[in-house]
Amino acid sequence: MDGSIRGRVQVRDRALEHGDAEAVIIGGMVLDIHATPSLQPNPGTTIPGKVYYVQGGVARNVAECMSKLGVKPYMISALGFDMAGNLLLEQWKSAGLSTEGILKDKDIETPVVCNIFDTNGEVAAGVASVEALEKYLTPDWILHFKSTLLSAPVLMVDANLSHPSLETACRMAADTECPVWFEPVSVTKSRRINSIVKYVTFASPNEDELIAMANALSNSNSDEFHPLKESQKKNSLSAVSLFQMLKPAVWVLLEKGIKVVLVTLGSTGVFLCSKGGPSCFKIPAEKTNRCGFGGQLYKTVMQKCPPNCYSGFSEFDRSSHLFAVHFPSLPASVVRLTGAGDCLVGGTLTSICSGLDIMQSVSVGIAVAKAAVEVEANVPSAFDLSAITDDAKSVYSGAKLLFHQSML
Repeated sequence: MDGSIRGRVQVRDRALEHGDAEAVIIGGMVLDIHATPSLQPNPGTTIPGKVYYVQGGVARNVAECMSKLGVKPYMISALGFDMAGNLLLEQWKSAGLSTEGILKDKDIETPVVCNIFDTNGEVAAGVASVEALEKYLTPDWILHFKSTLLSAPVLMVDANLSHPSLETACRMAADTECPVWFEPVSVTKSRRINSIVKYVTFASPNEDELIAMANALSNSNSDEFHPLKESQKKNSLSAVSLFQMLKPAVWVLLEKGIKVVLVTLGSTGVFLCSKGGPSCFKIPAEKTNRCGFGGQLYKTVMQKCPPNCYSGFSEFDRSSHLFAVHFPSLPASVVRLTGAGDCLVGGTLTSICSGLDIMQSVSVGIAVAKAAVEVEANVPSAFDLSAITDDAKSVYSGAKLLFHQSML
């Protein structure tokens, strides 16, 4: 171990002695280039519009969201000394977040993604240059920070990591009894769940990622599950009908050991799925963060969203029963949709880290996602506690039990 790494580990050990509990986030820090045309694009020529540089990357977005909600996550990633890397690193430092876990090297080409949007704020096309994450965010680098997980309430990994790095991170978490949240990133990368599924506590796929993950985890040589047609996604299906279509794929993930599957459905809301019932996860009290905003969030949500509304189901035959709840989305004045899913995860993780249960936490996550779609950046510059908790109350009170039956 070189001197710089030894120094980092000693800093972490001293922090742990003082009882600091930080969520650990491992994954991509990416510079997003957002291009929005003012007119219908014409092939072969430029058109007027707006181009923005936006700090992005799934893991980075989740970590920044958590920091704005009062949690100081510990980020493990890789950046170069180029324009994109300098922009990302300076923003990170200005937010008062630790850069100890961020590998910086002149040979790294900082990940960049260019997205072209349509006039509705949806991605029409995009190009991603993120190879550096697999090349430089290696198992060796990740292993330097094992001590960080000793008091961590949760580890989140995004699927930008290579298979070996994902496995290393998840084994570290298992060794320290730290729960793992897997964020699939994309349909292609979501299939990387195959090598780490036994370690994963939470997963947060959208419909297409869910289908890809179920196919990767099924024992069939051919794709057993098929993506929904675009016509089926465009609000033509009720939540009940949509769940019935996705239920077999959800069950594959739960049968393979994932404790909580959150299926993110955009304007349709979220499906919370588990075996047995919703009592399936709470952070031990000694690992919760109830200081500052996090403490206020916990207190306010506990008042507005009383726990245990489904407690009667909590221990009912966990081996064969599928439990599913639908959480509605919230009406919003949409500006940009790219940060919504990441902020949903960030809000949910922050709530879990403060000691709220999974039902309360998902409600907060949806409220945070609403705030995200109403701004140009991937993550709002600030969150309003009162607005977030009022919105969370609306989501929580609108949640409906979809399914609680044996799958045998």
